[in-house]
Amino acid sequence: MTVPIAMQSTPGSSGYLDMHPDRKMSFFKNPYILGLAAVAGIGGLLFGYDTGVISGALLYIKDDFEEVRNSSFLQETIVSMAIAGAIVGAAFGGWINDAYGRKKATLLADVIFILGAILMAAAPDPYVLIVGRLLVGLGVGIASVTAPVYIAEAAPSEIRGSLVSTNVLMITGGQFISYLVNLVFTEVPGTWRWMLGVSAVPAIIQFILMLFLPESPRWLFLKNRKNEAVDVISKIYDLSRLEDEIDFLTAQSEQERQRRSTIKFWHVFRSKETRLAFLVGGGLLAFQQFTGINTVMYYSPTIVQMAGFEANKLAILLSLIVAGMNAVGTVLGIYLIDNTGRKKLALYSLGGVIASLIMLSVAFYMQSSSSNAVYGWLAVIGLGLYIGFFSPGMGPVPWTVNSEIYPEEYRGICGGMAATVCWISNLIVSESFLSIADAIGIGPTFLIIAGIAVVAFLFVILYVPETQGLTFDEVELIWKERAWGKNPNTQSLLEHGSQS
Repeated sequence: MTVPIAMQSTPGSSGYLDMHPDRKMSFFKNPYILGLAAVAGIGGLLFGYDTGVISGALLYIKDDFEEVRNSSFLQETIVSMAIAGAIVGAAFGGWINDAYGRKKATLLADVIFILGAILMAAAPDPYVLIVGRLLVGLGVGIASVTAPVYIAEAAPSEIRGSLVSTNVLMITGGQFISYLVNLVFTEVPGTWRWMLGVSAVPAIIQFILMLFLPESPRWLFLKNRKNEAVDVISKIYDLSRLEDEIDFLTAQSEQERQRRSTIKFWHVFRSKETRLAFLVGGGLLAFQQFTGINTVMYYSPTIVQMAGFEANKLAILLSLIVAGMNAVGTVLGIYLIDNTGRKKLALYSLGGVIASLIMLSVAFYMQSSSSNAVYGWLAVIGLGLYIGFFSPGMGPVPWTVNSEIYPEEYRGICGGMAATVCWISNLIVSESFLSIADAIGIGPTFLIIAGIAVVAFLFVILYVPETQGLTFDEVELIWKERAWGKNPNTQSLLEHGSQS
């Protein structure tokens, strides 16, 4: 079966931008779209802060609660209960996004997160703390679905990767800030309560700012609220491009409304091209977690202590350096993702991750048979290299790809499903890491993760398409061709778009 559609003249496509190079957007050309991305990205900051803050807070929670100190399972549960909440939040987040819009979904996530942060800070025992972690996770789960889609739907296609990656920068920035906060509160009474309670602040800030921001223009078009949508995109595009964008989105939204009226959840798996897209999107997010990033970010002070640096404050300080490298690497990724391409960047990243994990494994194995402090420092260096390779590639690439590979009528559903896969994978890793390390040793554990990274490398080579510079419609053609066979006209179009 062939695909007769040709879209080289649609706004934002490679053909359109070749014809009108003066209409091409640059990353810093429009402060308005940067502002939208930054405010929406606070959801990523909440995600990052929660990921990072618990790693330091756990050291002091163990000091306050003897039952936590004596149970690896309880420690893992305190860490991973937020992820369990995020699974539920992500699962319903896609539906909330489609039914009520990206803006209301963000506001709801903020309210839930604020309540969870207050409950954690006031927790009289570890079990109330676990409930607070669950609430925080619900908010983070909804935000993890919403922020990338909101940014992607407002962004011009030529800078979409960079703008969606700002959300990942906010995640890594949130992790860095959390370690900084951990360090500041190490000598303050009620240490961990302050660490966890402060997490309400960015949620309050986002809630207030989001009240003044618009809904996603694509969602407004889909809901037949054209005047509001035009008002939004008129602030994004110059007059020379604006009329083309309005005409294109008007025609596209009418088609999407007709298709969406018959869309059900299980249709994701009935449609061959959408099923292929979900395999790639969900697979990338699963491998993002199983290659160990949140293991490192949740437990980095604990890992540093395992390397021989036992003082709480020193462990947090060294982890702060690792988190700083994570943020710097993500800034590099924002530049590379729209210049190098998603697929190539992911492969370079995974290659470095594999080498770093092997280095970590060897360092811990040698340390177990020697008291030489050199091996402890080698482990810390391996941890830093791991972050340095992971953060520019496997940090932003999975979220960026997921924000752009699904047809509009499936974007909320598939985005929620893929984020749920991410959080389930995260839960499995965070709930099992310490137990596996206790059972077989920290060195062999990192070697297992290195093996998973090798599988991830092969997955990217075989299944992940290059979506750099393509419009949403051009990306749809990729899945149609993979599902039903190649059409020479569309194949040449896609090759031209990915090289632009």
